[in-house]
Amino acid sequence: MFNKKTEKLNKKCLALASQKLNKMSTLEFNNALIGLEGNLYSFAMSFTRNREEARDLTQETYVKALTYRGYYTPQTNFKAWVFTIMRNIFINNYRRNVKSGQIFDNSKDSYLLNNSQSETGNPFQRIAIKDILSKINVLTEEYREPFEMHFNGFKYKEISDKLNIPIGTVKSRIFIARKKLMEMLPDYAY
Repeated sequence: MFNKKTEKLNKKCLALASQKLNKMSTLEFNNALIGLEGNLYSFAMSFTRNREEARDLTQETYVKALTYRGYYTPQTNFKAWVFTIMRNIFINNYRRNVKSGQIFDNSKDSYLLNNSQSETGNPFQRIAIKDILSKINVLTEEYREPFEMHFNGFKYKEISDKLNIPIGTVKSRIFIARKKLMEMLPDYAY
């Protein structure tokens, strides 16, 4: 009986000791996070292609990692954990921008379209919106419909289901619509 109690106590002590050994101290965590600064900035640049936005994304990642430090599992890939946080922040920000009506296309011929149709803003913005919308309306229905749905935040799968066409066709039509719009609106292409 004495041996069973001692054995139980030894197991508890070993469990507590291993938990202590597996935990990262705050200093170790902070040093590991700071050590990733260059890598995080490069990763952010691959997403944003803009220095200021990359710095903001890196800072936001630091804040989130420090806030959720308790969720990190010790002795796992710390770098992957932090990079996943950054990727998720970027995706959430992108989705937020899509819902607010801003679409960023970081392709070779990048351009920014603003879906704001309010009559507020300066006269140049109102003229630009009317010009862009008129060119979108010139597209044939087979290109205009998938493009507008994508522009309004629908996913390729949703467009495919709604229009009853394959996803590849949806992607192709949206690509062609963008290309035609860039040709029709050279003043808005960067």
